[in-house]
Amino acid sequence: MSNELRIEGLSKTYANGVRALQDVTLTIPTGMFGLLGPNGAGKSTLMRTIATLQEADSGSIKLGDPSTSSGQVLDVLREKDAVRRILGYLPQEFGVYPRISAEAMLDHFAVLKGITKGRERKEVVAALLRRTNLYEARKQSLGTYSGGMRQRFGIAQALLGNPKLIIVDEPTAGLDPGERVRFHNLLAEIGENVVVILSTHIVEDVSDLCSQMAIISGGRVLMTGEPLQSIRDIDGRVWRRSIDKRELDDYQKQYAVISTKLMAGRTVIHVYSETQPDPSFEPVTTSLEDVYFSTLRDTTSREKAA
Repeated sequence: MSNELRIEGLSKTYANGVRALQDVTLTIPTGMFGLLGPNGAGKSTLMRTIATLQEADSGSIKLGDPSTSSGQVLDVLREKDAVRRILGYLPQEFGVYPRISAEAMLDHFAVLKGITKGRERKEVVAALLRRTNLYEARKQSLGTYSGGMRQRFGIAQALLGNPKLIIVDEPTAGLDPGERVRFHNLLAEIGENVVVILSTHIVEDVSDLCSQMAIISGGRVLMTGEPLQSIRDIDGRVWRRSIDKRELDDYQKQYAVISTKLMAGRTVIHVYSETQPDPSFEPVTTSLEDVYFSTLRDTTSREKAA
């Protein structure tokens, strides 16, 4: 069965007037899907809505095999209990009891997930701890775990019950490079047969892991597509040069500066242009970061013009 998550016209405005989601429409297939956007873009609101933790004002979310009859498609906003049975969720912030061992805590979560038979539960817990490379540390209290170990434990609990839909919200924020690699490998393995939504502001996570992506900002979807194709689409249109920091304002007025970075005491700017801005600029090997920043800048420029 090939599941697909279809989001249509989803909107949410909070009581304080913040429009967190504005007519969001996305089709998310089986595999790793990256939801990329700055902090405050609406990513967590969208993830919590899909995870049945909050209501939308309007729109629909359906999960199922598009090739089957509607009887096998779940209405996520209405059939919350059914969705929760097939959902794995790793929120941006999740609490654990620091004095309880990983093994005991995961066993408790397994009971809540409906795995009531003791022997089956023991086997499931052991298998997940091995899969997340935590088996040797299973007797340790969770309060002694590193950030990366805690995230792997979070994935272990999200995998209970063989979910069809997995949501991970900002999973690598704060991890050191080694832990990020280990976590990436684990996510890549998980994403082969289920719908996995990776919500993040870290461009490299999407570039490394996802075959499909969307960029969201201000509660709106700005673009969707394949990361590699998105990079190819702007290839040859991004240019770089090193400037003095004091010159930055002048360059921003004169060129479409999409990003700035401090290197060896100098400011390196990336500029989007159909042709070489002037001989002092050199072409850039385009990355997904350039796609991301150029998309955000283009949207901001249009809004200012309007």
